[in-house]
Amino acid sequence: MTNRHGRECVGRLRADREVIDGGLPALVGALQQCCGISRLRAHRQARGWSRPEVVARLVALAEQHDGTCFRGTRELLRTWEDLGARPRERALQLLCVLYEASPAGLGLTSSAPVAAPPPQQLQPPDPLHEHAERTRRAINRTLAASTVSPGELDLLDERLDDARRLYVTAAPEQMIQHLLGDLGDIQALAAERQPAAAQSRLSELTAIASTLVADAYMKLGRLPEAQRWYGTARLAADDAGNAELRARVRVQTAMLPYYYGPLRTAANLARQARLLSHGRPGPTAVFAVAAEARALARLGDRDGAQAAIRLAKDLYDHCQADQDDDAWAFPERRLWLYLSGAHTALGETGQARHAQHQALALYPAGHTGIDPALLRLEEAMCLVIDHSPTEALQLTVHTYEQVPGPHRTAILGARARDVIAILPTPLQSGRPARQVAEMLTLPSGQG
Repeated sequence: MTNRHGRECVGRLRADREVIDGGLPALVGALQQCCGISRLRAHRQARGWSRPEVVARLVALAEQHDGTCFRGTRELLRTWEDLGARPRERALQLLCVLYEASPAGLGLTSSAPVAAPPPQQLQPPDPLHEHAERTRRAINRTLAASTVSPGELDLLDERLDDARRLYVTAAPEQMIQHLLGDLGDIQALAAERQPAAAQSRLSELTAIASTLVADAYMKLGRLPEAQRWYGTARLAADDAGNAELRARVRVQTAMLPYYYGPLRTAANLARQARLLSHGRPGPTAVFAVAAEARALARLGDRDGAQAAIRLAKDLYDHCQADQDDDAWAFPERRLWLYLSGAHTALGETGQARHAQHQALALYPAGHTGIDPALLRLEEAMCLVIDHSPTEALQLTVHTYEQVPGPHRTAILGARARDVIAILPTPLQSGRPARQVAEMLTLPSGQG
């Protein structure tokens, strides 16, 4: 069974007063009749949910009810909706809770005969009931009054996807301007009364875009602005109610104290993200554990850092590879970047160099982002640890000079200063170290 019509029918039926007055059941029935779709699919479309959204909600429900994992997929949902397959009993129970309906109300009754309900007796008119009914219909009309269509939300999704890909290589100042335009459009819609599902999606988009703005300010060394934008991102993620998104925003926020201090805050934020991920394999869980590993390593917690390194690798081995060209992803090369930071801080130069080589091999030639430069600065730290300070300073200068001017930002300078900080004390005031420090004080593009 396929949808012969589409989203236009949802919008048109929402504008039908008779349908609105009948509430959600009336909209579900009208969609089923108009579009020739199953009742289960009509329930989903009436709420404006995509199949991935329904699967995510079922996963959350299963966790809330009995702490177990729901392993359904959108393809499995499609077989229930379009091919008439009947869910197993536990999945059926979750669907009934999600849609607040009985199996019969979802069109998922078994073949067993169902007893007919007792006949209803007519009741005399009740003024209170009539008042309540008028109030209910007014509420339904308010809830149905939406200024955003599913198509508009999809377009905003696509725009943010483009921004996430651009962010991988674009300069921070350019990305702030770009993202502020997207956020303005998102906020204009979020400020109006929207159905819960649409409002949740807008909050998710706000959280992602705000996090990227915060990250760009962090790279520029604009710490107060970065802190405020990370706070906005956390508020939006909490409003969306998506546990994975809440975890992702927190681990992204951990990068600010990781590079600029205090390190204990970075470790705590990464730990919060790990706990929110509940140990389920996935990019966010790997990100959280890897971030915790390198923060603990710099704090001197060797046992905790090594345990986190092992867990990060294990989680990564059990999740699907993420895209390389998406700033919201956590691909293999970023895992190696974080492991490089952890091993370098632990003084494990052999493992650190292995991680650096693994990561650098995964970046395309001509990549303009700063991650390869951060890896080479950690390579310079390894040279200091292995008693080659002159080579370390030479590599630091060469790395910094090779970064394009717009990317030569405060975060790169902070990491280059870390190279100087671990030099033997007499060398920190020597001429080569002073030359590096002076180079870092020049405006971007003049180093």
